[in-house]
Amino acid sequence: MKRRFLFVAILAASTIFVPQVITAQENRSETYRQLKLFGDVFERVRADYVEEVTDKELIESAIQGMLTSLDPHSSYLNADSFRDMRVQTKGEFGGLGIEVTMENGYVKVVSPIDDTPAFRAGIEAGDLITHLNSEPVQGLALNEAVEKMRGPVNTDIVLTIRREGREPFDVTITRDVVKVASARSRTEGNIAYLRVTSFTEQSMSGLKAEIAKRKADIGDELVGYVLDLRNNPGGLLDQAIAISDAFLDQGEIVSTRGREIDDAQRYNARPGDLADGLPMVVLINGGSASASEIVAGALQDHRRAVILGTTSFGKGSVQTIIPLSGNGAMRLTTARYYTPSGRSIQGTGITPDIIVEQARLEAVKNGPQRKESDLRGALDNGGGNGAPQPGATPEKTPGTTAPGEDGNTADKPAVPEDFQLARALDLLRGLAFFSARAIN
Repeated sequence: MKRRFLFVAILAASTIFVPQVITAQENRSETYRQLKLFGDVFERVRADYVEEVTDKELIESAIQGMLTSLDPHSSYLNADSFRDMRVQTKGEFGGLGIEVTMENGYVKVVSPIDDTPAFRAGIEAGDLITHLNSEPVQGLALNEAVEKMRGPVNTDIVLTIRREGREPFDVTITRDVVKVASARSRTEGNIAYLRVTSFTEQSMSGLKAEIAKRKADIGDELVGYVLDLRNNPGGLLDQAIAISDAFLDQGEIVSTRGREIDDAQRYNARPGDLADGLPMVVLINGGSASASEIVAGALQDHRRAVILGTTSFGKGSVQTIIPLSGNGAMRLTTARYYTPSGRSIQGTGITPDIIVEQARLEAVKNGPQRKESDLRGALDNGGGNGAPQPGATPEKTPGTTAPGEDGNTADKPAVPEDFQLARALDLLRGLAFFSARAIN
């Protein structure tokens, strides 16, 4: 009976595992058939194509096609592209100064980088590049289009731009060495304005130095910070985590989840807030992508900052650079990232707490207006408490030019230089005002 039981057990085990073995064999057979198909096409192209093509060109193109078919951010980097990418993450590289992706066969501008040739030429986030030097970009892989935009310093390239609300137009841009000071700052009255243009190896150290400068300049009068991430295309994940950590005392910053459950990673903040708990406003727009969205999402979920502006780009995936033999590499999407509340912003972006479109305001001339003091028999002020102080001037709205200040006629209306920033400064001053009243 024991032998019969053992035989039955072995037979049952065989019955369970045989279908799995057959399935694995079928999968391998199908893989071999597909590889044979690839080999057949490779040999036919090499033998019969109208012009001679090297094996290297064919194989690299095949690899590029395999990766770019997965998603817009996976790609193959040959040795030159890999070298350029490493230089770029260090904060200095050659080219036009734009972060791009592909959309419907065109090159789409994610954002221009501050103080670069593309920025000075007026290229905007969301622009579609349809031609390079009159040659259409449709049919090109993203890295091929990027290679065409690169070139020797002081040489020109003509981009044909399609922008919403306008007919297509050409822009001539002179290539230059792009040096990215990824963190900068200035004083806006009693508010520190911080600008991060991209996330390179120097971003966190640069931001820390800029915060120290503003603290020294403003001193005890400092009431808050504006962190400007508009048109910031992203960059290094570790720098996004470090900058988020700079303003958070505790809690999760971001998590990444790949195909395997065991690949999930969580990144948490450590004690210490460089802003000393003062109110913050973070500015974002459609050119804020990837690492910028990690920072905005972390500060939003922890209610550490008010997010102001327009919805961000919506790139919620993580790419890993994997070096390959031959000094090349592949950029492969390996995970999605999630904000502390568990949100994936892939394809949707970060929605601001306060939506403020960039705008241009003009003063409205209402003509002469009657006031209380114009009425017959109006009472005088009495104590004189409301009279303006001698030499006092009204405080102008931040980010505007007062009439007559630029040397033109005094009738010229005030024009905001940066409407979104002006609203952010107004918000911080309002928060500081009510905080002071609550303390008093």
